[in-house]
Amino acid sequence: MSITDSAAPPVPRSPVRRSKPALSPSRAGDFKQCPLLYRFRAIDRIPEKSTLAQVKGTVVHAALEALYAMPSETRNSDVAVGLVDSAWERVCGESPDIAELITGDELTTLLDQARMLVTGYYEMEDPTRFDPESCEQRVEIDLADGTPLRGFIDRIDVAPNGMIRVVDYKTGKAPREFTEAKALFQMKFYALVVMRMRGIVPAQLKLMYLADKQSLTYTPDEGELLRFERMLSAIWKAILVAGASGDFQAKRGKLCSWCDHQALCPEFGGTPPIYPGWPEVSA
Repeated sequence: MSITDSAAPPVPRSPVRRSKPALSPSRAGDFKQCPLLYRFRAIDRIPEKSTLAQVKGTVVHAALEALYAMPSETRNSDVAVGLVDSAWERVCGESPDIAELITGDELTTLLDQARMLVTGYYEMEDPTRFDPESCEQRVEIDLADGTPLRGFIDRIDVAPNGMIRVVDYKTGKAPREFTEAKALFQMKFYALVVMRMRGIVPAQLKLMYLADKQSLTYTPDEGELLRFERMLSAIWKAILVAGASGDFQAKRGKLCSWCDHQALCPEFGGTPPIYPGWPEVSA
């Protein structure tokens, strides 16, 4: 390198044109857990291998979504169980790599477990007795201060009197105290989105844990959701500060053992890739 080269100021890199960053329950949780993990997932978009539990959850969600697209009188348990195979085909069509990773006995076990979860769902509620307003609804709003919120709500029920229930299916077991806070964070997030979109506080948030057939219900109030909104805004502001500087600090914690990115993490002797810059939203 010449003296001229070493003395020259660095050429600024233009921001990479990618999709608009936003806060979802998962990405907000990532930043709280470890800012570097947020960067890897939301900015670098480093691929992660899907776990069997995640794939099973996706299949069950797809089967229940298909179930509620059918007339209510046809939603018996045999029909629901029969939807698991087509749900698997749908998941494979959307993510072909999954079909290559899960085959043989592993696939047989996964589908059998998915069928058991769908069967167990009927012990928790009767899907022939009501029609949801929506299933797997994508929601996207900006708060008054510009904080963008984004996500998918498993199910929204609206009673004849206008009261709203937000429902989320979980294919695992009911949480312990540590993970219960994470689950409620997600539900408060969607309750806030519904409140800002519709001008009404949901009457109930309901988490349905299909593995052990337990439900966790929660009744929010407007004051609590407003405090939660301020917390989300603070998280987003911290993300924007880190995004401008590229300083997403790694934070070691209990969940590091399950992280796919240890080889790139300074806490484990790794080196993150060059920061690509905060994404610039293309027209």
